[in-house]
Amino acid sequence: MKRISFLVAFAFMALVAPAALARAQPMSAPEALLDKMTGHWVMTGTIGKKPTTHDVDVDWVLKREYIRIHEVSRDTDASGVVGYEAWIYLVWDAKKSEYAILWLDNTAATNFAPEGIGHAKPDGDRIPLVFKDADGSGIHTTFAYDRAKDTWSWTIDNVDQSGKSSSFAKVTLVRRK
Repeated sequence: MKRISFLVAFAFMALVAPAALARAQPMSAPEALLDKMTGHWVMTGTIGKKPTTHDVDVDWVLKREYIRIHEVSRDTDASGVVGYEAWIYLVWDAKKSEYAILWLDNTAATNFAPEGIGHAKPDGDRIPLVFKDADGSGIHTTFAYDRAKDTWSWTIDNVDQSGKSSSFAKVTLVRRK
């Protein structure tokens, strides 16, 4: 009986200890910034020059390797279908010292081409992501954290082939109460 109890205790520790140690390791500054994004948010502002409100839920997934962002607009079409929905995956790649992002939404299907992945070098409390198209145009999306207010702002700018930027979205995320 003692032997079985010992084996059960040993098996339990073998399974639980690695997970506990993984959580006990300190986060890098970029990972800590991502951690500030987790939670439930209300996003308000303008997208495409129209006022909008979205619900945004953010959590760690896949052994805390990725931040998963689920963004859903509150507006619906005549048949009740949500106007906008996105699943966004954001990761800190320590080997490359950069963030990478995959943005999937209901505006268009994608074939996961390389230009569909955004990249950003750390910039304090900002994550200035750049998506580059093969023709030289692209999208600049910046996530900026305000520590004093515990809010995030997201700006999205379209960039044409000549490098000229035009604002597409400017929104603020506040924690849902």
